[in-house]
Amino acid sequence: MSHNAPAAPATNFLRQRIEHDLESGDLNGRHFAGTPGDAAHHAAGPLDEARIRTRFPPEPNGYLHIGHAKSICLNFGLARDFGGACHLRFDDTNPEKEELEYVNAIKEMVQWLGWSWGGNLFEASSYFDFMYAAAEALIDAGHAYVDEQSADEMRANRGDFGKPGVNSPFRDRTPAENLARFREMRDGRHADGAMVLRARIDMASPNINLRDPTLYRIKHAEHHATGAKWCIYPMYTYAHPIEDALERITHSICTLEFEDQRPFYDWLLEHLADLGLLARPLPQQIEFGRLNLNYVVTSKRKLRQLVEEKHVSGWDDPRMPTLVGLRRRGFTPASIRAMVEATGASKQNAWIDDTVLDQALRADLEPQAPRAFAVLQPLKLKLVNYAEVFGSSGHREPCETAAHPHKPELGQRRFSLGPELWIEAEDFVEVPPKGYFRLFPGNKVRLKAGYIVECTGAEKDADGKVTAVLANVVPDTKSGTPGADAVKVKGTIGWVGAHEALAAEVRLYERLFTEPQPDAGGRDFLEFVNPNSLRVVQGFVEPSLADAGAGQRWQFERHGYFVTDRVDHHADRPVFNKITGLKDSFGR
Repeated sequence: MSHNAPAAPATNFLRQRIEHDLESGDLNGRHFAGTPGDAAHHAAGPLDEARIRTRFPPEPNGYLHIGHAKSICLNFGLARDFGGACHLRFDDTNPEKEELEYVNAIKEMVQWLGWSWGGNLFEASSYFDFMYAAAEALIDAGHAYVDEQSADEMRANRGDFGKPGVNSPFRDRTPAENLARFREMRDGRHADGAMVLRARIDMASPNINLRDPTLYRIKHAEHHATGAKWCIYPMYTYAHPIEDALERITHSICTLEFEDQRPFYDWLLEHLADLGLLARPLPQQIEFGRLNLNYVVTSKRKLRQLVEEKHVSGWDDPRMPTLVGLRRRGFTPASIRAMVEATGASKQNAWIDDTVLDQALRADLEPQAPRAFAVLQPLKLKLVNYAEVFGSSGHREPCETAAHPHKPELGQRRFSLGPELWIEAEDFVEVPPKGYFRLFPGNKVRLKAGYIVECTGAEKDADGKVTAVLANVVPDTKSGTPGADAVKVKGTIGWVGAHEALAAEVRLYERLFTEPQPDAGGRDFLEFVNPNSLRVVQGFVEPSLADAGAGQRWQFERHGYFVTDRVDHHADRPVFNKITGLKDSFGR
């Protein structure tokens, strides 16, 4: 199921639960009721045999984010490790907010993370016929009724944690009356919001989710998969347990906010099994603590607000916590999987520092990313005696160094020295502070993979601003030659020859928010958008990057890890995104 299976996954309560179920035989006999021709079997189709079955059930109403990665990796990973199957299922029960664009984006991101659902791709909408038949069966048995109260009346009569709910005046209609009314809803004879179908459970239950929850509502809206066939749609809390049962899910693993819904999950499946529509044993819902990262918001509504109000450039903006954004930023699937594995699974929600993901990324990139020189704040370095040392100002002195210090198989990077170079502006000061070993008048440094040079001064404009640094080449000090160590220096700097430097746009990203929990306590998260989260500079990179394709990663020496932007990068207009620094990007 994954191309990169971990050798020894860490244990957690979910693994222990599955191990117990397998050892005890509790998973035996999970199959469809009835014959292969009945509604249940037709809804899901034939399924292969699997020891366990999990599912990842996103609603296609937005782009997946880093929190979804936790659920994806847990569900697919557990299925893989226990020889089971994980279903990708689209819970497309809300036609007004769902689009095919999101369906395709979700598939792409699951695959990008390294997982495959094989033949186990499902949509809630393919079960609508069965769900409708199940609703009629609940009505016939007296377990559901059509309620014509207004939304405000229903809300007021529901009660709260300190006050029981009040029965609807429509609660005691006969099954025949309810069935007739429900069919009128199905046939489009009533307006949106005029009535709903509710489960008949207990309006005095201490669990508010059992106070006659809504099963169906009227929505005169076309569905991206079923078109105009339906004008009533099931609620997620009604649809989801049925989907699990029809697909023979053994472990329905979800986040803790669904814990209070579990009694209704069980109530519904037990009643449908009693009515002969589902077979026992039934699926079991198990909750785990969701992944919350500091300096991130994962609410789909808030992410959409960031996009629509143009605080970011789109869903794939590299500052976004969406998976498409992280991919464009340059994060690797392996680093995200490693972060998920490192944070484990527990029964409590927990806040994880975003540097945990940053550390996983650097651990993945350091051993594999080739190195390159880049100058992000360019300052000209003029080698005054260049023609004297090399015989001509037109001479280009070849230099080379390893593409990766620990991977000789990646070969050498080749570039050349000329009379003018680009260096970082911070690599020169006229009056050095204590401990400064780079360029200042009278000091010598090594041009990495090149020669030692001695600073002789600087050129300035009319305002006294330094426009170029002046230096002399120290002969016979080329890196890799016998004279390389003849002169001792304490500083080494990167550089790019002005004659062959590639001009590039470099996008320097920081956290999108200035507060660890920008939306905590009902605060307006937009007040904490970081105005400095993106800084664009015009820099130069070494010529070995001339053929760089979109999505390739490098370590720019001294600066951090960078990737060619997968949207905007072109050979004639290079664009690099900073992924992360060489150390903790945020200076902790």
